[in-house]
Amino acid sequence: MNDAWALFTEDAASHYGVDEKLISAIISVESGGNPTAISRSNAVGLMQIKASTAGREVYRTQGRRGQPSIAELRDPAKNIDIGTAYLKILQASALAGIRDPLTLRYATIVSYANGAGALLRTFSRDRDRAIAMINAMSPDEFYQHVQKKHPAAQAPRYLWKVTTAYRTI
Repeated sequence: MNDAWALFTEDAASHYGVDEKLISAIISVESGGNPTAISRSNAVGLMQIKASTAGREVYRTQGRRGQPSIAELRDPAKNIDIGTAYLKILQASALAGIRDPLTLRYATIVSYANGAGALLRTFSRDRDRAIAMINAMSPDEFYQHVQKKHPAAQAPRYLWKVTTAYRTI
């Protein structure tokens, strides 16, 4: 992937305290660096953000009403900012308490694509119990758990793709 968005990823990473390489790996897998990409499910831009889900959640957390427009999501700087804010929301709320940084990265990747609830429910319906079970595993055991137990067929492949992209950055 080119470094055309490096300034934006660097800025968002430092602003939200999110791993810059993770942001770049997600951009690489989600859009291949194409800011005008739109998926069949209406995910838009570099980080393939759905306005009605991740976009709305970011706006709500920032105390704003509604959701981002398609034009906003096509703007590389805004798309990266909203996508990174969403990664931070996942890490600070649904995935809070996961202690190992590598396990947290894996959990963040899977949650970005398929939601944190689906991931946590593969462990337990009780969030605290799910987090405790995750913390009892090594990062590799967690990775294997996702490969075997996640209900969304694309989740294991997405985890593999983003992890592979991450290693090459």
